[in-house]
Amino acid sequence: MATDIIRILMRNEIELESIIEDYLKGKLTPREIEAFEQLRANDPAVDHKVVTHKVFLDSLQQYAEILALKEQMNHAHESLDVSYLTEQFRPHPSFVVNLWRKNKALIAVAASFIFLASLSVYSIQHNTKQNGSYEVMKKEVASIKNSQNRLIRNINSSRVQKENINPGRFGGTGFALSSNGYLCTNFHVIDGADSIYVQNNKGKSFKVKVVFSDPQYDLAILKIDDENFSALASLPYRLKKDNIGMGENVYTLGFPKDDAVLGEGYVSSNTGYNGDTTAYQVSIPVNPGNSGGPLLDNNGNIIGAITAKQNQADGAAFAIKSQYIMEALNAIPQDSIGSRITSVGKKNVLKGLHRTKQIEKIQDYVFMIKVYN
Repeated sequence: MATDIIRILMRNEIELESIIEDYLKGKLTPREIEAFEQLRANDPAVDHKVVTHKVFLDSLQQYAEILALKEQMNHAHESLDVSYLTEQFRPHPSFVVNLWRKNKALIAVAASFIFLASLSVYSIQHNTKQNGSYEVMKKEVASIKNSQNRLIRNINSSRVQKENINPGRFGGTGFALSSNGYLCTNFHVIDGADSIYVQNNKGKSFKVKVVFSDPQYDLAILKIDDENFSALASLPYRLKKDNIGMGENVYTLGFPKDDAVLGEGYVSSNTGYNGDTTAYQVSIPVNPGNSGGPLLDNNGNIIGAITAKQNQADGAAFAIKSQYIMEALNAIPQDSIGSRITSVGKKNVLKGLHRTKQIEKIQDYVFMIKVYN
């Protein structure tokens, strides 16, 4: 009954934001809290909104504290008689001269100590900041931006078919969601592209178009739009509907270079960067070009798509969960895509196979993404 009450209240986004704020501020009744927490557990989208809103409220609180501190400091400064204090406590020139003459050696040692201490503090702060942040991996010709570690590689040197006049500038990885040419990759891989091509494991390229993009979850659905493309065989894998356990072995296939590269590891956390519930943290070494690659469990189920890695933390990579890939597919209007997407992996033929056999079967369904702009 309490769950029904919460759902009735959440008839639109504004009411949902209001309920989330009341929940975070402790204004809901115990019965409403229990119902809302059950709703969070059953609806990942609501849970993600709660996490996002908490970060927003914390930022507002920090900003308010900074403003209050500034106001206190300004008030204290205004109450000081600076001219009087300067006159009272200013040392006489002769005192400074005598102090320097008598203590030159001590002052030199103290200055050296202060300099070394400052240098050490700066080094510690700098390293701490790097270890706790994302590094942009989207390589451009002249610069590398900051704030997020996007695993896009510069593919100026990659093989491109003769019909493409300009080489691709950026690259990533994508994987098939259907036999008729629908693919999944990251939004940041194709963001700002003038044209996009994909290349299969045999080196053949096809032009694609973007049919859906979701910057919030960093997902994009592409459709191969090329007369030379022939439908794929039935997908050997399927999208996993529920979460995978921490410690379970996983692997990915991607294109940090012109050939597919295997990365193996395990799920190290059921949440991503800063507790993001929409992503996993996995202990897999990934590099620019791995963005958008499939993340699979031992049974060959796709549990997510590689998105990023943490700077200066070996093997700390992140992957958006497969539930959000399903949401992206469901969000595509059928009248906008022209034809119905075939079922995503009704049957998983990879289960029980050795890892090498699994890779042999999925290679035809993993593509290199080439972005032109």
